[in-house]
Amino acid sequence: MFQVKPIGFVENKREDLSHDFWGEEISTITLADHMKDSSLDGIDEYSHIEIIFYFDQVRDDEIEYGSKVPRNNPNYPKVGILAQRSKYRPNKLGLTTVKLLKRENRVLYVQGLDAVKGTPILDIKPVLKEYLPREEVRQPQWFSDLMKNYWL
Repeated sequence: MFQVKPIGFVENKREDLSHDFWGEEISTITLADHMKDSSLDGIDEYSHIEIIFYFDQVRDDEIEYGSKVPRNNPNYPKVGILAQRSKYRPNKLGLTTVKLLKRENRVLYVQGLDAVKGTPILDIKPVLKEYLPREEVRQPQWFSDLMKNYWL
């Protein structure tokens, strides 16, 4: 076992765990009290950052350890929980690449974070071209269908 401590928290208008329409969502991430302001020095030189967060509103009895049909949609295949981006993951970890709008002292303003108000932030990393895939990204067609309204 190990423990992690949130480095910050999300603030936005979203309070429900609905699936779609995250693209225009503006959120702030405020550093936790134990974090130093200087931990963000230089971050505003990046256009995008990766946010690792904890799905704290997902109940333990909702966690999936095997496979499931995404969004319970009968048009999608049953796939392993590790082959999808469901919030019902074994360790309740979320990862999203967001647009960094600005930094004000201990607060980051971001666009496109699919996390609700109060969500604990576990880590923040800058997006670097050198870490992006060098090859074409491949994914199943059903997933493209699932995502058609996600970022609207």
